[in-house]
Amino acid sequence: MQRRTALLAGLLVSAAALTGCNSMGGSGSGWTSMIDGKSLNGWSQIGVSNWRVEDGAVVGDKGKAGFLVSSRTYKDFEINAEFWVSEDANSGIFIRGGSQTSMTGTNAYEVNIFDRRPDPSYGTGAIVNTAKAAVVLKTGGKWNTYHIVAKGDHMVLTLNGVQTVDVHDSKHSEGYIGLQSDGGTVKFRKLEIKEL
Repeated sequence: MQRRTALLAGLLVSAAALTGCNSMGGSGSGWTSMIDGKSLNGWSQIGVSNWRVEDGAVVGDKGKAGFLVSSRTYKDFEINAEFWVSEDANSGIFIRGGSQTSMTGTNAYEVNIFDRRPDPSYGTGAIVNTAKAAVVLKTGGKWNTYHIVAKGDHMVLTLNGVQTVDVHDSKHSEGYIGLQSDGGTVKFRKLEIKEL
């Protein structure tokens, strides 16, 4: 009986540990959700995208070059994101953006989501004009995960469990987070950040 109880206790501890694990490393102590699933609180809109909340996700479509921009800046952090894009979508998560009223690939790092980019080496999984994707992955028509680490000049991207970028670059050390919608449809159902 004691042996069964010990075995059962061991299995329960193992199950609890596995349940608490997240392949992206988040949803625990120190993580802050940037999307509440009900509103666009904490974000300002620039451009003409049709940003809204739908079924608990932040959705952007029907516009050109629109962004949601965080209300504050971040320096060193990890981001966990879950996103869905249509196959024709041009989107991205911009980090360390230099302006709350203008988000570009030159004043921020553009963590790209763009399966049909003419130069696929800077497509989905890359940091535009900074680091080509080591592995080119397609994300259209399904839910995907991004894990982004930015600490000092070191940035690492992991897309759907595959590391696509590991680079050192010091152009931008701190700034705003931006979500891009520039054609097609993009949905973010999870975006959480942990400052390092």
